[in-house]
Amino acid sequence: MDEALKVTLPPPFSLAVVGADHPNKRGPGRRFELKMCEPGEPVELRAEPNNPADEHAVAVYSCRGIQIGYVTTQRAPRIAKLLRETEVTAIFQHHAAYGAVIRAAFGGEQPSLAGLPSPVEPEPEPEFWPDPDWPD
Repeated sequence: MDEALKVTLPPPFSLAVVGADHPNKRGPGRRFELKMCEPGEPVELRAEPNNPADEHAVAVYSCRGIQIGYVTTQRAPRIAKLLRETEVTAIFQHHAAYGAVIRAAFGGEQPSLAGLPSPVEPEPEPEFWPDPDWPD
């Protein structure tokens, strides 16, 4: 291929996966499936050009073939273009309040969790101490 025609591929980067609270048409719910996902598991990105809400929509599926959400609308056009032009490989990175974060790599490169900061764990809720004067 002519060097001038080559697509400039980005380095691996992380992507937010949103829409975890929306139901799937079949199978387990997205939140349930997200709880099954472990860091480093492969995930699949599928362009949905016929999606009535967004022609650039990119759905994200777990390694078990269950949809866990979508790439954000801000990133979807670029990711959909990359899916058409090159090989895209992605792995589950970590859970998030809105759904998840995945790590994607391009052009045959493999994504890695190495060197990434660990997600910040939320503070545990304070323990409940019942009031002896007001029993449940």
